[in-house]
Amino acid sequence: MTYEDILFEQVGATVTLTLNRPDVMNAFRGQTCEEMIHALTKAGWNKTVAAIVITGAGGRAFCTGGDQKAHGEDGYDGRGTIGLPVEEMQSLIRDVPKPVIAKVRGYAIGGGNVLAAVCDMTIAAESAQFGQVGPKMGSVDPGWGTAYLARVVGEKKAREMWFLCRRYSAAEAERMGLVNKVVPDDQLDAEVAEWCDELSKRSPTAIAIAKKSMNADTENIRAIGALGFEALRLYYGTEESAEGGRARAEKRDPDFLKYR
Repeated sequence: MTYEDILFEQVGATVTLTLNRPDVMNAFRGQTCEEMIHALTKAGWNKTVAAIVITGAGGRAFCTGGDQKAHGEDGYDGRGTIGLPVEEMQSLIRDVPKPVIAKVRGYAIGGGNVLAAVCDMTIAAESAQFGQVGPKMGSVDPGWGTAYLARVVGEKKAREMWFLCRRYSAAEAERMGLVNKVVPDDQLDAEVAEWCDELSKRSPTAIAIAKKSMNADTENIRAIGALGFEALRLYYGTEESAEGGRARAEKRDPDFLKYR
């Protein structure tokens, strides 16, 4: 596969996958997900790889979720239940036997927040901001984006994040358990490289077994997500969901009261 939306780089035993769509704050479309699925598969079972890093191009954003320009009335324009194989991409991050680290600068919002949460570990720059936006946009990210997020940050905080759609600083994200470590922006690359260097000195089989063992406790969420995305597909065909997209395009607050 020739990559257009991402960059694939291997340095030593570390593969870095960079979402390379800075003009849309590294939002992903169907093609982006397909390239990430291919790249994760390529790196995930490569015996010369000890760790995989996911990051975003430019300094403004890690990822801001699904690209609304690729979102039509009935969903997105690609493969998968909603025209966006995001659940397959998220699941693959869990399935590969390598540790996957999210390296976050700037905004990790919506699907970008979920992407960071699904990764095995997250290291953030002080500039990073996290949060969900689905209920403001007429959307939601079921499964890993909701049920697993609740496992990561706790039920109360996950409900706050989804229901209120607030933004959280890197320091707040660290306190709630969404981030492993926060460092100054100019130290982020070095910090992630140091973690990857440590991982390269650990037993790959032991890490793979540990990862699978921890995943087993939340594996039922995969089925919850599959059911949720079927519901989401139907939701995208409603006027209520469409109101979120219209409001964003018209730069106004959505009027959801009439759908209660």
